[in-house]
Amino acid sequence: MKKIFICCVSGISTSMVVKKMMQAARERGIDIKVVAVRIDMFDSNLPHFDGCLLGPQVKSKFDECKKKGNELGKPVEVIDSTDYGMMNGNKILNQALAMFD
Repeated sequence: MKKIFICCVSGISTSMVVKKMMQAARERGIDIKVVAVRIDMFDSNLPHFDGCLLGPQVKSKFDECKKKGNELGKPVEVIDSTDYGMMNGNKILNQALAMFD
C-alpha cells in the first residue's frame, strides 16, 4: 500500500480532494492511504509517507519540497490546478500513482 500526503495552505480544501481520491481508489480496488496536511507540516510528514502532492495554492514551495523529497528518495509533485479545482479524484489518483512508475 502506498501512502501519500497532500499539502495545502490549511488542509481544508485538500481534505475534499482526499475524499474524492479515496472514493476513486475504492472503486478501482486500489489500496492506498491519502491524507491532507498543512504545508507547515511537510517536514514532519515526509519521513512517514511514500510521496507528496502539493495543492496548486502552495506550488511556490515546490522547489524546496522537491529538494527535501529527493534527499529521502520520495517523489513530490504539484497537482494540476484544473484537476484540483474540479476535485477530479480519479485524475489526481492517477497522478499520485504515476509518481511511483
